Amino acid sequence: MRSGYRQRGGGKIVAGNGQWDLNGIVTGLAEAREDWRRRRSRERDLGDREFPSVERVADAVQLLRGALFPLRLGPSDLQRDGEDFYVGHALDRALHALVEEARLELSNRRLGHRERTPEEARDQARDRIAEFAHTLPRLRRLLDEDVEAAYAGDPAARSVDEVLLCYPGILALIHHRIAHELYRLDLTLLARIIAELAHSETGIDIHPGATIGHYFFIDHGTGVVIGETAEIGDNVRLYQAVTLGAKRFEVDADGALAKGQPRHPIVEDDVVIYAGATLLGRITIGRGSTIGGNVWLTRSVPAGSQITQARSEQQDASPD
Repeated sequence: MRSGYRQRGGGKIVAGNGQWDLNGIVTGLAEAREDWRRRRSRERDLGDREFPSVERVADAVQLLRGALFPLRLGPSDLQRDGEDFYVGHALDRALHALVEEARLELSNRRLGHRERTPEEARDQARDRIAEFAHTLPRLRRLLDEDVEAAYAGDPAARSVDEVLLCYPGILALIHHRIAHELYRLDLTLLARIIAELAHSETGIDIHPGATIGHYFFIDHGTGVVIGETAEIGDNVRLYQAVTLGAKRFEVDADGALAKGQPRHPIVEDDVVIYAGATLLGRITIGRGSTIGGNVWLTRSVPAGSQITQARSEQQDASPD
């Protein structure tokens, strides 16, 4: 696609549909980039170094979605007798693409006190994506359980196919199950890109670091937020606008935010959390509990608790 811009002698930039002298703006943006790189200790020559591409990662995830559910999320003309051929083809393309994106991510991160060599970045990317590939059969079984949980938990669902094709919570979980494995393999930028692709499409924000058990169901889903260090057990159901967030952020001796500290809730097995509930901090929601709509909760509750908005307010007002 032609941009409509050309450069004349003397460095003057001219637009095809009008004329502006952009030299000052271009120079100012160049200075801003250099200031940023100096502040972030990136003064070394980056040469042709690139970063992972959101577009290329999105294409790879689309192929992975088709490989996981070929007759539902694969090509519209795919027939059952061609499933295995398509899955192999899609996986080969997706995994090769992810190796390249992983190489770019690793090339931009130090290995201890030195830079990775190009060969090290390539070999480590290949090894990590190979390990990721071997998790895919397990991820498919986990996602089957998530689909079953959604079908069993929603009286409006007419079939498991409807759930897989139409429910935003399932799309978010497909992305999360993929992203979490890459996060576990320390490909955190790729994982975050995959998570944000689902976030932008569904309104469901699940950090790839969050740990989620079997038979997980997000009903409706818009506005759900699940933080990085949240731990969710088996057979848990969330409704729209639920937040599993942090109450406060620890800082280090220099006053910078401490990274990776456990700061999000632990939700044990068989818990239901209704719409608009906000759970903050490293609290534990005991097994079999029900958290009502619009509850604001910053303390742990024992197994079998029934927390409504009125009871939560009464507990928070009581002396410790």
